[in-house]
Amino acid sequence: MENLKIATAQFENASGDKAYNLRVIETLSARAAQQGAQVIAFHECSITGYTFARHLSREQLLNIAEYIPEGDSIQALTQIARANDIVILAGLFEKDQQEQLFKAYVCVDKNGLVAKYRKLHPFINPHLLPGNEYVVFDLLGWKCGILICYDNNVVENVRATALLGADIIFMPHVTMLTPSTRPGAGFADPALWYNRHNDPTSLRLEFDGMKGRAWLMKWLPARAYDNGIYAVFANPIGMDDDQLKNGCSMIIDPFGDVIAECRELDNDIAIATCTPDKLQKAGGYRYRKARRPDLYRDIISQEHTSEQKVVWLNTDETPTQS
Repeated sequence: MENLKIATAQFENASGDKAYNLRVIETLSARAAQQGAQVIAFHECSITGYTFARHLSREQLLNIAEYIPEGDSIQALTQIARANDIVILAGLFEKDQQEQLFKAYVCVDKNGLVAKYRKLHPFINPHLLPGNEYVVFDLLGWKCGILICYDNNVVENVRATALLGADIIFMPHVTMLTPSTRPGAGFADPALWYNRHNDPTSLRLEFDGMKGRAWLMKWLPARAYDNGIYAVFANPIGMDDDQLKNGCSMIIDPFGDVIAECRELDNDIAIATCTPDKLQKAGGYRYRKARRPDLYRDIISQEHTSEQKVVWLNTDETPTQS
């Protein structure tokens, strides 16, 4: 296994405008390739936009969803990957031949689709069905997995993906700056984004505080540390529909250390070199080997009805528009 250079990206997507979003993906992919990256990862629904989908009817969602791998977006990603000699991971809404709808994330190289994953815990639209399997695939000599946004909040999903052999887990998100029962949480005023060039400090305080990065750092490094894996986190920046997002896409190593992070208040990439030696030097590798599943096998596998509540979808609080 050789070193692998991975880029994570952040950008302000346009709701429902695949052509625009693919142009940005092309630009950032080219930039990453020029800087030596072999792989670039984009956020959840980076091709289609995300938050606007909470308003879509089933018919509208079917119109924006695509077949995978036959759809136009996979073909476009393949062309971008081929032109820049880079592997691309990006997200979109998927439909199948039975008109079932899913939240998908794909890995594409110059030859086409490498892997596809369906979100296990979708919630943005009631017509989306949950995926029903973990995905681990080979990528340039490394074993990789994918977990989308909320999937990473359920710790069993990360552990299961790691136990299936993943060295790297791609974690595309659209998150932060939303209300919850957690102290300090809440929407951020979009006016801060539009005024970012005149007053970057006020925006950075919101982005890095308890509404944003400070919350992320409570748990995301632990997913990498506990499981001894590289975590590639990608998140949009700017307006996603009517909600402001703070980016801070980052790559975390198996020690739980942030080794690359997007810090521009704009579209951006950050690149890190993943080295195989960390996989076995990290504590998570030793802890996984020390597990005693005989103690908790029956506890973890006991009957349970999944219940998922997303506070901000039901809140009366709405962001201020400007």
